[in-house]
Amino acid sequence: MPTPKPYSKVPINECHDHLVPIQGRHLTLLKPHPYAALGAPYGMYSPFFLRQKVLSRLQAAAIALQETHPGWAIAIYDAYRPIPVQRFMVDHTFDTLAQSQDLDSQQLRQCPDTPAAQSLWLQVYQFWALPSPDPAMPPPHSTGGAVDITLCDQAGEVVDMGTPIDECSPRSFPDHFAKAVELEAIAIHRNRQLLARLLKDQEFIQHPNEWWHFSWGDQLWAWQSQREMAHFGAITEQ
Repeated sequence: MPTPKPYSKVPINECHDHLVPIQGRHLTLLKPHPYAALGAPYGMYSPFFLRQKVLSRLQAAAIALQETHPGWAIAIYDAYRPIPVQRFMVDHTFDTLAQSQDLDSQQLRQCPDTPAAQSLWLQVYQFWALPSPDPAMPPPHSTGGAVDITLCDQAGEVVDMGTPIDECSPRSFPDHFAKAVELEAIAIHRNRQLLARLLKDQEFIQHPNEWWHFSWGDQLWAWQSQREMAHFGAITEQ
């Protein structure tokens, strides 16, 4: 069993903010949704839901974007993620990484203590949260407080951010291109800085290993911003 993330120790004082569909000016939904297309087991909500307080801040960031980049939009890749979907995608990522390294994922699952299996799981959990059903330590996306996003230009095209969302490599770290000297890489870093600045101005925090992941109100947000309590626990679907 992987070690729980350090932020999972932060207490949760659930504020019962509503989970609402993502809509608003200068916000666009990237469809078809990649996890749903894989068969991830979504319940009564779609991936394009967030807590109301989070959506309001995201909307404010999208409006602020117009001041320097008229016609651009914040594009939502993924938001609310039930715990079964988190588990599905963790397993899918493990299988995909194994395949990319010419390894047999089924055999590795049967021998989880081998160095090869442990190395793969370390790669997975460097980016993915534990799919824990424990209400004291929910995955960030399962709270409705986390969102994976990118930018679209005035033509509706996704801006170059250097990696696809969900790439499990150091290139996905927010500052990976900070010391770049090539013009293309400099532009990538500038795009990442723009996205991060917009969200941080609305008091979001950025995942330390993912240029695309931002959250407000969950345990990761509370831990990184040194708050005593998180506002959101996992959404309970009826």
